[in-house]
Amino acid sequence: MQTAVAILHIVIAVALIVVVLFQSGKDAGLSGVIGGESSSSFYGKNKGKTKDAILGKVTTALAILFLITSLILNFYFKKTMM
Repeated sequence: MQTAVAILHIVIAVALIVVVLFQSGKDAGLSGVIGGESSSSFYGKNKGKTKDAILGKVTTALAILFLITSLILNFYFKKTMM
């Protein structure tokens, strides 16, 4: 069980790194707010379905899973040390 959680933890960590690298920087998002196509997606109804919004939700979910697997591994490690 501990090995499976450790492997899952590593997979989540790599996925979290990849998702964060796919996100655009905050400077790129701010420069297009005034005009262009990004302003319509910023003020439009579909702002929750943009690529940045979806990547943000995936990042949040992976971060929560990473935290949970970290706590589980910490519990197993403390249990084996006693």
